[in-house]
Amino acid sequence: MSLNFPLLLVIAVAVCGLLALVDLLFLAPRRRAAIATYEGSVSQPENSVVEQLNKEPLLVEYGKSFFPVLFIVLVLRSFLVEPFQIPSGSMMPTLEVGDYILVNKFSYGIRLPVIDKKVIPIGDPQRGDVMVFRYPSDPSVNYIKRVIGLPGDKIRYTSDKQLYVNDQLVSKQLVGAEPGSLDTVQLYREHLGTVEHMIREEMSRYRAPPDSQWTVPAGHYFMMGDNRDNSNDSRYWDDPNIPKDMLGMVPDQNIVGKAFAVWMSWPEPKLSHLPSLSRVGLIK
Repeated sequence: MSLNFPLLLVIAVAVCGLLALVDLLFLAPRRRAAIATYEGSVSQPENSVVEQLNKEPLLVEYGKSFFPVLFIVLVLRSFLVEPFQIPSGSMMPTLEVGDYILVNKFSYGIRLPVIDKKVIPIGDPQRGDVMVFRYPSDPSVNYIKRVIGLPGDKIRYTSDKQLYVNDQLVSKQLVGAEPGSLDTVQLYREHLGTVEHMIREEMSRYRAPPDSQWTVPAGHYFMMGDNRDNSNDSRYWDDPNIPKDMLGMVPDQNIVGKAFAVWMSWPEPKLSHLPSLSRVGLIK
């Protein structure tokens, strides 16, 4: 079972806040009353006794100490920025394995933590955005892909790897090649609306799956990885529990946020391979 960190964080903040509140309303007044009684019973109160009577219970002390830190982390992570680490090469060459990225949590609206309900609409995903979302078939798993199709769009992907959006061919220009795991990899500059970015295609997998086309339903998005031949994305998802007309689509409630920057790269997190800042920058 995967760890639900947002839920644990909310519980931790609630527990620490409750301890602080109990101390404020009940325990602290009792300590002050005990000190007043002691000071009234002696002519010269001893500081050590006063300090002992005013001492907070250890659990309360920890709760009050951790509460502001945990609360700030909760606010930052839930409503502003959340860090993620790239576990696979599905977004190469844009993102590489081991990249640590920052995700804007309010670009697409303010959502309540844990239940992920949008309470303040701010904006919607745009074609070409790099977006983090919860995998529709297993919401406990986060995915990162590029937004290809918006609600109402018609998407077509052909067997010779041509992408069409609303019957318009998405243009791409060959810019170079590099060695791949099986054969030569070609790098293209793709123009997806107003967004220009790099994609990767393997020559040994020249033939893509048979021509396929989709219509994106309302409140959903069609996602693809920039590493077009090595990406588990909307083209391939299959789940008998999802209606056929929504198969492969990411519903709005699964959106986590917009990936906007790489802040560190650490492909092999061990002392012999230290983190690198060479890839720090904004995500295109």
